[in-house]
Amino acid sequence: MALTRVDPLPETRAMLAERRYADAADYLGFFMDYEYISQNPEAQSLYREISEERKSWRYQLNKLGEGLRSGISDEAIGQAAGVATDFFVIGDIRDLAKQGVNLAQGEEIDEILVALATLGVLATTAQVASGVGTVGTGGMTAPAVVGATIAKSGLSALKKANKLGKLPSWLGETIIKEAKVAKQSKSLGALANLLGDVNTLAKTRGGFELMGQAKNAADLRRMAEFANIFGSQSITIYRIGGHVAVDVAQRSEKLGKETIKLATTFGRGGLELLDDIGVLKFTKFTSRSTKMAYKGDFFNLLARFLLMVPKWLLYLFIIFGAVAWIPRRMLSAVSKQPYLNFQKLSKRQIA
Repeated sequence: MALTRVDPLPETRAMLAERRYADAADYLGFFMDYEYISQNPEAQSLYREISEERKSWRYQLNKLGEGLRSGISDEAIGQAAGVATDFFVIGDIRDLAKQGVNLAQGEEIDEILVALATLGVLATTAQVASGVGTVGTGGMTAPAVVGATIAKSGLSALKKANKLGKLPSWLGETIIKEAKVAKQSKSLGALANLLGDVNTLAKTRGGFELMGQAKNAADLRRMAEFANIFGSQSITIYRIGGHVAVDVAQRSEKLGKETIKLATTFGRGGLELLDDIGVLKFTKFTSRSTKMAYKGDFFNLLARFLLMVPKWLLYLFIIFGAVAWIPRRMLSAVSKQPYLNFQKLSKRQIA
């Protein structure tokens, strides 16, 4: 009863104030699937405003230039431009040249970016060599081309994560270490095992933010599985539920994808409640909560207040209640027994 539905409008407006139209569209769009928001005139107007801005040619042209200049963007057109430059060796040469200029001028260089660009050149070389081999062998080495392509796209994704400041420190250390080894071994080593998960997150909107929250390789795998389940809605669910959402998603086959999304509209507490009581009870709870809405906010406020009361104080109330209730019940039971009814006994019998 203490749970309330999330109001997405304040967070959406905060995103718009920072001109994060793509993030705002995803965040508000998630809630537009639910009647309590989709029927809200203010939400409808805000959603139209965001959609019109994203469709404008000025906005699209700006995002295209953003992708070409820096290789990163939050919109599809800018991301495509960034991939086009990074996927070929052009992007790696551009980054190496930029870091070379910084070194010549005595400025700080980005070791991770240098390592990624170096690995990217090696992956491009392997990609070209595999392609030539495929032509020469009539397609027998095609799997090698696929492997080199996956490696190249994964390295491009890591480069974008680094530029966005979303690359976790443990992964940055792994990249630098493997780049030094790769010069002799001509392979990606331990990094190759992570690139599949990296690619999964890279193709998911908001995936780089999820990547930045991973604490180790196992956590990166969990984030990738989470992104696989919820796709473009992953980042919105994570922003609301945090790691609780990722934990609950690991049991999505049991709890159900749509039920998890419904629980998200009640905030982190909704996800915790779903995980605690299961699908059937949670579904009954949500159906009852809509029917109780006419009673107003009193019960909701009362439930919130009780949640704020310390547990020790609640237990104290229970003990006092038991002390007050048990003697009264005992006396009531005793008075109903004829042989123990003191009012009907003589003084001699009582003695």
